[in-house]
Amino acid sequence: MRIGSSIVLIALGAILAFAVADVVDFIDLTLVGYILMGVGVLGLIISLVMNAPRSQRRVTESRSVQDPNTGETVTRNETRDGGI
Repeated sequence: MRIGSSIVLIALGAILAFAVADVVDFIDLTLVGYILMGVGVLGLIISLVMNAPRSQRRVTESRSVQDPNTGETVTRNETRDGGI
């Protein structure tokens, strides 16, 4: 369920719960409206949590090597993002 469909469910539930005055013998429209609003709010919360940015890890690695011929020390630094 995406954010848009959650908002549609909330709006449809609010219309049924607060604006419709018809009486249907075998169903309570107010209760159906509250249920739709609850499902819409739950779907909206789940959608926002699933789409939230993840914490990113950054890995830094440093290596030093000494050249046996010249005696020069070479240092290599590497930084990369560690994705999930």
